[in-house]
Amino acid sequence: MLRRVLAPPRGPPALPPRPVSRSAADQHPPDLARERSKTVASFYNQPAIDAAAEKPSVRLTPTTMLYSGRSQDGSHILKSARYLHHELPVRIAHRIKGFRSLPFIIGCNPTILHVHKLYIRAFQKLSEFPPIQGGSDEARYCALVRQLLDDHKDVVTLLAEGLRESRRHIQDEGLLRLFLDKTLTSRLGIRMLASHHLALHEDKPDFVGIICTRLSPKKIIEKWVDFSRRLCEHQYGNAPRVRVNGHVAARFPFIPMPLDYILPELLKNAMRATMESHLDTPYNVPDIVVTIANNDIDIVIRISDRGGGIPMSPPMSPRCPYISVTPQCPP
Repeated sequence: MLRRVLAPPRGPPALPPRPVSRSAADQHPPDLARERSKTVASFYNQPAIDAAAEKPSVRLTPTTMLYSGRSQDGSHILKSARYLHHELPVRIAHRIKGFRSLPFIIGCNPTILHVHKLYIRAFQKLSEFPPIQGGSDEARYCALVRQLLDDHKDVVTLLAEGLRESRRHIQDEGLLRLFLDKTLTSRLGIRMLASHHLALHEDKPDFVGIICTRLSPKKIIEKWVDFSRRLCEHQYGNAPRVRVNGHVAARFPFIPMPLDYILPELLKNAMRATMESHLDTPYNVPDIVVTIANNDIDIVIRISDRGGGIPMSPPMSPRCPYISVTPQCPP
């Protein structure tokens, strides 16, 4: 038996060995391989990231963005591009420092690590971009910013997925809460600054960049009411009626983007709570009331529903529909 195993096999001669496959870097164009090599080097050798992370970010107020966003000769676009050229690497370096402060077992999660690498790649590209001297440089910079905005469009979903995958290793929830608050707030600020610069090239009435000079809260509420009603009708077969009252004619300068994040979530929560607390009468549910109130300084938008609210100590029962629902405004 031993001789039979060790003896050369009978039959046709064996095929020659297959050539060793090339590495992943060799299978891609040289530019991509070079970029990946630089990204990996930046991941471990980070003096540039450390130096940028020590710099304070330069804050812009909406008022500054509004009044510096117009000029007859177009110089405001170059000034905005130069500001971003200096500011974006600093803000991204702060976020990279946040990723590196995570507990080791969480920071090594593949999904979290992927987001971390996205930020390193963005820092590498932005910090290596040459100084912006004229219109052609600014045009190339805009193309880079658009590309990075698209690359990072799924960061929030990826962070949620990564933390869900590593939740059994989470011991200090306060540390992660602080990390998420800073990361998501900074991400929103970075995207607003980048979107504002790109929007400066557009000639839209009543807009300076992303700032609407005559924002109507009633119109933006009605837009998201229609969106939320369609989702609710698809899920439950019906949707509560939404009444908008108060200072419905109010107009003021504001950035619509934060409202576009917040309003649909609040309206969806209000409709869901209303429908799930009236399952026995799904076609006879109370209205949701959105009230607008403003003065010379402040504006308030209140969303009132009859969804039952959230118990102070919700029962740990699968029948409780409000465990994961954002608290509703009282009626």
